Amino acid sequence: MEFKEQIKQLGDKVVKLRDQIQTEEATKSAFIMPFIQSLGYDIFNPMEVVPEYITDYGAKNIEKVDYAILKENQPILIIECKNHSENLDKHYTQVHKYFHLTKARFALLTNGVQYNFYTDLDSTNKMDEKPFFSFDITNPKDQQIKELSKFHKSGFDVNTILTTASELKYSNAIRTVLSSEIANPTPEFVKYFVSRVYEGKATEKVMLQFTELVKKTVEQTFNDIVSDRLMNAINQTKKGPEESSTEAQQPESTESKVVTTEDEMNAFYIVKSILRTKIDASRIYFRDSQSYFSIILDDNNRKPICRLWFNGVSKKHIGLFDGEKKETKVEIESLDDIYKYTAELLSTVCHYDSEK
Repeated sequence: MEFKEQIKQLGDKVVKLRDQIQTEEATKSAFIMPFIQSLGYDIFNPMEVVPEYITDYGAKNIEKVDYAILKENQPILIIECKNHSENLDKHYTQVHKYFHLTKARFALLTNGVQYNFYTDLDSTNKMDEKPFFSFDITNPKDQQIKELSKFHKSGFDVNTILTTASELKYSNAIRTVLSSEIANPTPEFVKYFVSRVYEGKATEKVMLQFTELVKKTVEQTFNDIVSDRLMNAINQTKKGPEESSTEAQQPESTESKVVTTEDEMNAFYIVKSILRTKIDASRIYFRDSQSYFSIILDDNNRKPICRLWFNGVSKKHIGLFDGEKKETKVEIESLDDIYKYTAELLSTVCHYDSEK
């Protein structure tokens, strides 16, 4: 099985079992040990993975970290584990101490759901205050899995990871700032745009007006970028490499009449954001037709989640499905109205999963 699929399967397992796991030891056994295995290490070989690794013999207490991954009998990665319900931030000091007491260049603090990787970019032999790489295993991005693969036994190289660690650290910080500014624009962020597009004075009233305007415009711009890229990918998939040169000679097909609109794609993202609270977002697909835009589970037409009736009509409708797959059309005035049917959408996917 490919590494990517291993990580995604483990994420699915965490989602299903999380509510049943009560202790830190159970979290280790069910979530963290399988994670170490997915990195290619033999958890039963003490020459590779050492549980309760001794970091220091103190005057009163022996300091131990939960796991150490070894290479040539030296720790290359120490792992401190917590219960899946624990907030990792309050355990930073503990990991910081272990890092200082070992020769490992990398430390991992995890609760089996969130994984925070640390190193010493700011000051040699002193663990940074912030992780250079973090991800949630219940919703891993492809790029995150690619970065995680650098810790795999088959390709682990300290210098390679350190080379990209600095870039990752700052790119993640930039992403965090952008996400925060999009959700709640700060006065500094708003003022930047006011100074570029507004000729008058940035009074309190103007700033208040522009705050909401900046938020809406930035959100829409990001959505447009994603939609454009997705549409380009769809169009490239529909067209073969030689199709464009012979297009004028071919009769118009039914498929060529299907146009996926921006509203349909934005509605798809809304439905996806609703459902990802219960299921892996990668399970949600769409198929467009001349009459309606269908959102389905597991790329299976027999598992319709909802239908968007947006084509050729003045009023928009969303089609919701009950346990018998009977569709009920409901008129919506705006895409935001889709959120009103969160319970119905979640109920539909839960019903399909209960049939397994």
